[in-house]
Amino acid sequence: MERHTAAMHAETPPESIHMLDAAALAVPGIAFFVMRDEDGRPVGMGALKRLTGDHAEIKSMHILAEERGRGLAQAMLDHLLAEARASGIRQLSLETGSQPGFAPARALYARAGFIECPPFEGYGPDPASVFMTLRLA
Repeated sequence: MERHTAAMHAETPPESIHMLDAAALAVPGIAFFVMRDEDGRPVGMGALKRLTGDHAEIKSMHILAEERGRGLAQAMLDHLLAEARASGIRQLSLETGSQPGFAPARALYARAGFIECPPFEGYGPDPASVFMTLRLA
């Protein structure tokens, strides 16, 4: 969580940081997942926040920089998609950065079928943000 927070503050203007801190992720309506390596060390995280009965948001998805390039982000996204489907979610949305450092994340989501959309629940227009959504079958 500390590394995720530092990365967000390094790339994003303070007024455009929409991540939730650890306390905000530990509330009802948010499912939080930690990915660990074979030694049990945390290497990634992701969360689903239910917005309405059938709409959820991906929150705080992050893979440690030194662990990237091994397919872990795809594995976490696959897990989040499976969890969303299993819990009856029919639409999954997210907010990510528009800065160059977020290009790999935007590409990952686009490969999974996410498309850009207007700001959704709780967000407003922000040039530092890209909003994406996916209809789940």
